[in-house]
Amino acid sequence: MAINVRGVGHVVLKVRDLERSVPFYRDVLGLKDVARYGGRATTRSRVSMAFFSAGDNHHDIGLLEVGPAASAPEPNGVGLYHVALKIGDSLDDLRRAKEHLEAHGVEILGISDHRVSQSIYFNDPDGNTIEVFVDADPAIWRDDPSAVATVAPLAL
Repeated sequence: MAINVRGVGHVVLKVRDLERSVPFYRDVLGLKDVARYGGRATTRSRVSMAFFSAGDNHHDIGLLEVGPAASAPEPNGVGLYHVALKIGDSLDDLRRAKEHLEAHGVEILGISDHRVSQSIYFNDPDGNTIEVFVDADPAIWRDDPSAVATVAPLAL
């Protein structure tokens, strides 16, 4: 019998410097900075983390500081591709997010219509790709599950 997964609890991303990353996740993405663990990651045995909540969970994203010498994520390497964060249910919500990202100097990598959702993609300060999205009518994927595999450009 398989495990019955009921949702994704949280994601932990590796970053070089918490003091640089925390303002991005707090001020740009608007996540609540709920807790810290450890001190600065100056040695292998030292763990330093920050935890953020979108409001309903104790934490949704954790950041693990790995130090300034950490290599960038490999574009074609195995690993996490991106983290998707729901920000609303309307294109107006997505337009406001785009304006906010641009006002904070965040480079937008792409804007997509996935039929089941619409998204903006960008990187955090360490090159971890973030997707912010709004959901479309759930009937789209309930009636046609293959609609999930849709990508088209979207103009906001």
